[in-house]
Amino acid sequence: MNMDEIDVKIKEGKEFVKNRITELRLKANVSEYQMSFDLGQSKSYIQSISSGKAMPSMAGFFNICDYFNITPAEFFDPAIHEPALLNEVYNSLKSLNPENLELIRTIAERLDNGK
Repeated sequence: MNMDEIDVKIKEGKEFVKNRITELRLKANVSEYQMSFDLGQSKSYIQSISSGKAMPSMAGFFNICDYFNITPAEFFDPAIHEPALLNEVYNSLKSLNPENLELIRTIAERLDNGK
């Protein structure tokens, strides 16, 4: 991979991060200011990330994931549009017996096929 390709990948990654944070923030119905405040950062922290002027540090990224109650893997999976809700469903499924789990799987498959 040459330097131009690396630069493109970095740009795409930054774009994804800022868009994903915005997507999750809007779904949580929280303002940039409120999220910055909740994270213990300056009032413009999230705005600077959302505008592409800054990127979170690794610690900041983990704090953002914790804020949304998601894992880093869920953050980077664009197919997961409701990661917090998915986690709630997953946690509810943990205590079900195998018969009920199979029933839930069947229902999920039917719902998915009926898109």
